[in-house]
Amino acid sequence: MNRPFALAGATLLAAGLALPEAAEAQQRATRVGVLNCNVAPAIGFIVGSHRELSCVFRPERRGRAEGYAGTFTRVGLDIGITGRGVLAWAVFAPTRRLSPYQLAGSYSGASAQATFAVGLGANALVGGSRDTVALQPLSVQAQTGLNLALGVGNMTLRRAALR
Repeated sequence: MNRPFALAGATLLAAGLALPEAAEAQQRATRVGVLNCNVAPAIGFIVGSHRELSCVFRPERRGRAEGYAGTFTRVGLDIGITGRGVLAWAVFAPTRRLSPYQLAGSYSGASAQATFAVGLGANALVGGSRDTVALQPLSVQAQTGLNLALGVGNMTLRRAALR
């Protein structure tokens, strides 16, 4: 098997095994939309990393798209350099409709990625308004660079203009 694909597969498997809290939150919630984020390049500092985000939330039902800006930090193993990336999450909440900009807040959960030229990653997070919002990977993180990361991810979102 090709080594980069084996490494990416092992990383995604580790992330999948570490997601019970987010999965539990999803089971008692309803899918309310999709959050897409553009992620800035970063350098892993062995014990963590910090990346800037620019995101758009698109509700499942009627409603306007919302812009968010934020940061994503990881605590744990994080070695390497990555280019720009894209993250996409299915958003789950206890009700069918969210209040405007209700995704603003802090989230935390399992995070894993492996990059060798082109890489994959997964981040499942719980947080937001009173820790009632679950973000489940809708598609894997796509980025370029050389990086291996596994740990706890923390994301903070704040209201921002749509771009």
